[in-house]
Amino acid sequence: MRLRALAALAIMFTIVPVAPALAEGSPSPPPMTAEGTVPAVPGEPPSVPKLEAGLTADEDGARVIVELTAPAEAAPVAGEVGALPGAEVVLQPPDTPFIVVEGTGESLAALAKDPRVVSVRRDRAYSPTSLASGLKLIGADQAQAEGTTGEGRTIAIIDTGIDRGHPSLNGKVVEEACFSAADDGVKSLCPNGRTEQTGAGSADAKTAMCVGGSGNMCDHGTHVAGIAHAVAPGAEIVAIQVFSRVDDCTEDGQACLTAYESSILRALDHVAKLKDTRPGLVSVNLSLGGGLFEGACDGEPGLQEMKGKIEALRAKGIVTVAAAGNEGETGAGAPGCISSAVTVGATGDDDRVPYWSNHGSVLDLFAPGVEIDSAVPGGGTAVYSGTSMSTPHVTAALALLAQKSPDVTPDALIGRLTAAGRPIVYGGVTTPRLDVYGALTGRAPSPPATQEPAPGDGSDPEDPNPDPDPDPSSGPSPAPDPEDSRTDPTPVPLPTVTVTVTVTATPAPAAAAPAVCTRGTSKKTLTAAQWAAEVTRGKGELPDETLGCYLRLAGKASAVFPEITRASTLETAYRVLKPAKKTRKAQLESELLAAWLNWAHGSVGFTSKVNGTTTVRAVLTSAEKQRMKGTSLSPLTSMLRKHVNRRYIA
Repeated sequence: MRLRALAALAIMFTIVPVAPALAEGSPSPPPMTAEGTVPAVPGEPPSVPKLEAGLTADEDGARVIVELTAPAEAAPVAGEVGALPGAEVVLQPPDTPFIVVEGTGESLAALAKDPRVVSVRRDRAYSPTSLASGLKLIGADQAQAEGTTGEGRTIAIIDTGIDRGHPSLNGKVVEEACFSAADDGVKSLCPNGRTEQTGAGSADAKTAMCVGGSGNMCDHGTHVAGIAHAVAPGAEIVAIQVFSRVDDCTEDGQACLTAYESSILRALDHVAKLKDTRPGLVSVNLSLGGGLFEGACDGEPGLQEMKGKIEALRAKGIVTVAAAGNEGETGAGAPGCISSAVTVGATGDDDRVPYWSNHGSVLDLFAPGVEIDSAVPGGGTAVYSGTSMSTPHVTAALALLAQKSPDVTPDALIGRLTAAGRPIVYGGVTTPRLDVYGALTGRAPSPPATQEPAPGDGSDPEDPNPDPDPDPSSGPSPAPDPEDSRTDPTPVPLPTVTVTVTVTATPAPAAAAPAVCTRGTSKKTLTAAQWAAEVTRGKGELPDETLGCYLRLAGKASAVFPEITRASTLETAYRVLKPAKKTRKAQLESELLAAWLNWAHGSVGFTSKVNGTTTVRAVLTSAEKQRMKGTSLSPLTSMLRKHVNRRYIA
C-alpha cells in the first residue's frame, strides 16, 4: 500500500482522437477501448490503462518512458513517434524494451494506443539519501582480521560517480560507466558530454560539471564507495554515474543533481552484462530513491520495469541493496520498496534508530548511518549521516559472505545477514541490525534492543531530554559530544546537493555548505493565503532556504508537485497558492500545496486525524488522485481547507 498520495505512479485512461499507423508487416492489433486498453475478457482481470495519470493535462509536454512489448519494437515505434505532432525520441538505448520520448499530452495519448506500447509514464527524477566504530559494531574488523576481505568479489555503486584516485579506495575501482540524461536545463555529467560513456574515467567525480557553488556536487558516490571499501577492502568496485546536472534549481541560483529513471534502468542493464565478464560481481548499491511507500510496491505499474531488472540481477547472482530514505516515516522510497531489493535503514553506534531514518516492516536491515566519516573527491574525508551511508555497509557485507561461501545463492546470503543481525524492536516491528561477523560465523544474534518511543512518533528531535538508550549491556554507548546535545544528526539527503558536516582534508577551501533539508518541527498550521505570504520574498518569517527545502520535500512526496504544476520555486509556488483564476482545479492545487507545506513544516503528520477518524494521509491520497483525474474536486478542497490547513492537528 502506498503511504501517501503518490498517484504519480498510478495509471488512468485518456480518450484520444487518433492512433499512430502500424508499421508494415506488424500484426493486426486487438480491439481497443477509447482508453488505450484491450477490453476485459469475462473471468479475467481488467486491463490496466497504459497512459499515466495527468500526462494529458501537462500543457508544456513531458519526458516519458515508453515501455514496449519487446526490444525489437523500439525502432519501429520510434519511427512512428516522428509522425506524431509535438513528439520526438530523445533516447533509444540498444537492446532494451523502452524508449524515452518528449511529447505533448495529445501525442502521448495517441502513442499509448499502439498495441506494441505497454505503458507511457514520466521519466522520473530520483534524489541521491566514525566509520571505525561502525566497522567494529557490525564485526567487519573481526572478519578482516581473519582474512575475509571480499577478495575476488566485485560490487557496483550506482551513484554520482567516484574519485577513483582517492587514497582511501586503494585503486579498487576497476570499471566505470556513465548514463546521464540531458534535457532542457539538464546537462549530462559524462566527461565526454554525451549521455553515455564507458571505460576508464567515465564515472569521474572530479569533472568541471561536478563543481557547483558549494563545492563538489558529486561527492556522494565517493563517500558511499569509501564506506563499502572500508567494510570489504579486498573487493573491487564498479563505478556508474547516473546523475545529471540541473543549473539554477534553487532560489539562489545554485546547481543540483538529479537522476532520471531511464539512466538508472540503463545502469542496471550494464551491471547485468558485466556479470558475464566479472563472475565475482555479487551486489549493487543504490543509495538513491524517490517517493515513499508504506509496504512493498511490487504491484505499482510504474515500477514494473525496475522491479524486473532487479529480479533479473538477483537471478544472475547479484543482490540490489537500496536506501530506505530519510523522511522519518514508516516505509521506503523506490527502489527500496521493491521486495526483491534489500532495503536498509540507519542506526547509530548505540543501536538507536534516528528520527530521520525511514523504518518499518518494509525494511530488511539496519546498518550504521549516523556520523560516518568517509572519502570525498580530492583526497579528503567528510562526516555524513543518512540511509545512504547505511546501504554500502550491507552491499559490502555481501561481498564478505560471498568470498567465504562462493556457491551460496543470493537468497541464502541475505537470509544469513537477516538471521544474524541484532533485533531492533520498535513500534511493534523488529528489524535486524547488520552483524556481518555473526553471519559469517553463525553465532547467535545479540540480545534485542527496544526503542521507546518508536522512531517517527512525532517527538521533537530537539527535545533536550533524549529518548532512553537501549539496554546498555547489549551494545556500546559512546559518550555524548558536549558541543552537541542532539542524539540524531540530520542526514545528508540522497544526492540533491552537497552537504558537508565536517571536512578533515580538502584540496582547497570550500564555500559554506547549504543546510540539510529535513522536515520542520512547527506546531502551527498555515492557510494557503499565509503560505502565499511566506513565499513572497521579504514578507514571510521563514528563510528562503527553509521554504526551498519544504518545496523539495513536497516535490518528492507528492504526485502533483512539482511535476504537473511545477511549484518548485518560490515564484511558481506563489502562483499555485494564490491563483489568478480561482477555478476548481486551481483551488484544489492551492489547498493541496498548502497541506504538503504544512506536512514539511512538521505541523501535520500522516497519521494526524481530521474529522475524528479520517487521517491526513487518506485526505492527501484522495486529493492527489482526484487532481490527477480532474473529477470531484470541491469536497476535497473544502476538507483540506477546513480540516488540514486552518487548525492545529494533534
